[in-house]
Amino acid sequence: MSQINDKLHELASRYEEANFIIGDPSQFMHKVRGERHQELIAFIASSLSFGARAQFLPRIQYLLNATEGDVEGWVKEGRFTVAVPPKDECFYRLYTFRIMHRFLSALQELVMRYGNLKSFISSSTPDGDALTAIKALTTYFSAYDLQGLIPKDASSSCKRLCMFLRWMVRDSSPVDLGVWSDVIDRRTLIMPLDTHVLQEAMRIGLIHSRTTSMAAARRLTEKMRAVFPDDPLKGDFALFGFGVDETKGE
Repeated sequence: MSQINDKLHELASRYEEANFIIGDPSQFMHKVRGERHQELIAFIASSLSFGARAQFLPRIQYLLNATEGDVEGWVKEGRFTVAVPPKDECFYRLYTFRIMHRFLSALQELVMRYGNLKSFISSSTPDGDALTAIKALTTYFSAYDLQGLIPKDASSSCKRLCMFLRWMVRDSSPVDLGVWSDVIDRRTLIMPLDTHVLQEAMRIGLIHSRTTSMAAARRLTEKMRAVFPDDPLKGDFALFGFGVDETKGE
């Protein structure tokens, strides 16, 4: 196991670097300046980050282009209606423009009520625990009939929300922003678990679950906490690296 631990440390160091964001959905939060703009486009980007990157990255870019760099004003003032009218044509995969309009309207109501997304998380997460924040987000958005764009509860792995929180909370990183590091303890972050990550974790013996549930994500996080006690989500970069190495045949 010590050999695996050493490899995890080596891969995490190698892959958590500035070029990681190229072709990754985390790139969009680095394209704007100001925490309020960054957290909103990060949340929107993470929510759409599923399926083939070649398909969802252009859809996120379309929305970012529509904001003209003023993401906060675009959301708060409802200017998204021009780019995302409530109509039934497909926006991306299962999601119509109408569903996206509903999602952005829900986000608008949240920031108008709380001032910004960070304030919502801060008021909803007094214990500084990432799972509490995930539950707050799923509970809030479940009232808007978003058909899976945001999970209805925290029983699934909530991979995209876990990824979003990684972006917001982990500091001193060339990839993650760390603008919420004073609200959520990074030691409580949960591994963003999807089928690919699960397969990599199983391949090297870190986990034996075959389902991408929150319980499995937390078990995998505990394994990573044993390797990276102060920052378990360094393991996210390490597992990414294992996948790249396997593809290269290393």
